[in-house]
Amino acid sequence: MSAHDQLLVVIDPVARRNDGESVRIAKDVLCGGSRAKICLPESPEEFARALARRGSRRPVIVGDDRALLRAVALLHRDRPPGDGTLSLVPVGPGVGLAHSLGVPPGPVAAARAVLDGVVRRLDLLVDESDGIVVGDVAIPAPPGGRGGAGTALRGAWRALFRGRRGARRAAPAPEPGPGHRLRVEADGALLCDLDQEVAGVTLRTAHGRAVVTVHHPAPGRPVTVKASTVTVSGADFRYRADTTVTGPVRTRTWVLRAGAWGLTLP
Repeated sequence: MSAHDQLLVVIDPVARRNDGESVRIAKDVLCGGSRAKICLPESPEEFARALARRGSRRPVIVGDDRALLRAVALLHRDRPPGDGTLSLVPVGPGVGLAHSLGVPPGPVAAARAVLDGVVRRLDLLVDESDGIVVGDVAIPAPPGGRGGAGTALRGAWRALFRGRRGARRAAPAPEPGPGHRLRVEADGALLCDLDQEVAGVTLRTAHGRAVVTVHHPAPGRPVTVKASTVTVSGADFRYRADTTVTGPVRTRTWVLRAGAWGLTLP
């Protein structure tokens, strides 16, 4: 990025409250290397207005994973559509998703990547209600059951939904036990139907395709395929998409949007 490029630096209020020193460092680096307009929204509505009025400025988000996801969703729904490109300095209580995408840790390194990095196009999963997924989706088996199996599944449920993330990868398979009865289709091909129990379903993006994995209660290899559209339906189920738990729903379809947004990376 040249020194003549203009940045719109949107600093999330959670970042300001949780780590003011990292915010200050990020501002110093960004303002020292470019012409930057600083925006300090106090609410999601102000955050959205700041992005909508960015003009030709490149948006830079200073905040955690939730701020990143909010910005990606707003840019995805932008009318008229832009190129959906943004930059990020991860600051706040939860930044595992940002790091898994390749954003370096630390305010100095991340801010330098904003100034000197290149835009890389990344995939997006979009559902029928225009909800977006940057990382992955996990549908664990419902908590409950009896004896050891129920205990194992409750543990798997808590692990999937506590929202902590490490390196980007498919969510771990739940341990064997009673599960959902779900119908899972990938590009119209049936992976399992309502007459089969499912211990969990995971979905992620990988090189322009969606990778869906169906985990079965019985020991054995899970079923994994690549597709462009994945539909899950059946009894009421909840799922985690990135950092958010959604549901209960009876059906959900995710469509892969290859290269739908851009992130500045080293």
